[in-house]
Amino acid sequence: MVKTYGLTHIALAVQDVERAFAFYKKVFGVVKVYHQGGFLQAQTPDSRDVIVFEENRKTPGTSGGIAHFGFRLTDPKDIKKAAAAIKRAGGTIRDQGEFVPGEPYIFFTDPDGYEVEVWYEVPTKVDPPITSPR
Repeated sequence: MVKTYGLTHIALAVQDVERAFAFYKKVFGVVKVYHQGGFLQAQTPDSRDVIVFEENRKTPGTSGGIAHFGFRLTDPKDIKKAAAAIKRAGGTIRDQGEFVPGEPYIFFTDPDGYEVEVWYEVPTKVDPPITSPR
């Protein structure tokens, strides 16, 4: 077994890196950490998660077999806040509900057509311990 920090980033082909960055900044507060030409790397605050936006006007929004990617809420009560942020930023909510009581979710599409999930999951026995942000 190779020890890692887990799945740390996703790279998305997008029409316009600045538009994609602006959307994810409005919804999740991502911060720009590197930008060169048609390539922009953003990081989710208080995590090691990275979203890379690569300008590619031929294939934006195509997932190559990946159905969706997701963001896990720290508090289930934030689902309403997430829905409002998605709508304000220009996303389209496709489905919303609860997987089981206490585990709300939203599936939405971003401006490039990627399907994204926001959900709360009751902590599992393999989750790392919760620590306060630095």
